[in-house]
Amino acid sequence: MTSVTLHVLRKRADFLRLNRGRRFSAPGLVLQTAQTPDAPGDTTSVRVGLTVTKKIGNAVVRNKNRRRLREAARQVLPLAGRAGHDYVLIARQTTSNRSFEELKSDLRRGLEMVHKAKKPKPAKPMNSGEGVK
Repeated sequence: MTSVTLHVLRKRADFLRLNRGRRFSAPGLVLQTAQTPDAPGDTTSVRVGLTVTKKIGNAVVRNKNRRRLREAARQVLPLAGRAGHDYVLIARQTTSNRSFEELKSDLRRGLEMVHKAKKPKPAKPMNSGEGVK
């Protein structure tokens, strides 16, 4: 895989757009992703945003979780992330309790899952007129 550079998402509109994109939940984090709308042919950059809500804890706990997610993204996304995509990492209650290796593993597994091709749903068989007279 090729290496990419990370850029930070800052605009609320980007976070709202990613909320409608693909999603993966793991014990240590929630990953949301979508293609970058203004750079579909971009092959060198990945944009990432972090969200840690007040439900997680006080400012000290939130900042600790934010630092852990930022470092996990810095280590994993350049190698496993797809260029031309945006990602949001959302902290969960268990983010601060998981080992850093487990957190990186959650992110890697999430990236695999959100980029896996969707299988088409099988067509439902047509009703053969049951109950119709």
